[in-house]
Amino acid sequence: MSEENNKKPEIPAPYYPPQRVKFSQKGGAKIEIPTASMPDIVFMLILFFMVTTVFQRFKGLPVELPSATQVEKLPGKRNVSYIWIDAEDRVCIDDIIVEVKQVASLMYTKRVENPRIVVSIRADRLAEMATLSGVQQQLREADALKVNYSTRIAPR
Repeated sequence: MSEENNKKPEIPAPYYPPQRVKFSQKGGAKIEIPTASMPDIVFMLILFFMVTTVFQRFKGLPVELPSATQVEKLPGKRNVSYIWIDAEDRVCIDDIIVEVKQVASLMYTKRVENPRIVVSIRADRLAEMATLSGVQQQLREADALKVNYSTRIAPR
């Protein structure tokens, strides 16, 4: 037993950290966006927007247009502003019901923004002539002299 007690404890060897490991790249990573499916994605986006887009049209007031034997179409709808007059003598411009006195200021503003504007009056066949005459007078005051009266084709 004395030999075991007299034995000196072993001192472990000092710890040396390993050398830094260097990693080498085997191949360079390509930094690019795959564009093979790009036309498919663009086509699906166009199709989605075509299906979900809703075009807003001015509805105006419910108007029964008078009939005419000779009808001429406007060349385009780009420079046209519509004024509706219904059977109850309400006046509507761009889906807003206005008083006859307000027509001149609204149409003057529109004419200043677009000098080529044509005013298309859609008056009900039962509308009072006094209301239509008042709207015409307001258009003269606004210097909006390009006026079209909308009608429907008379049945033959």
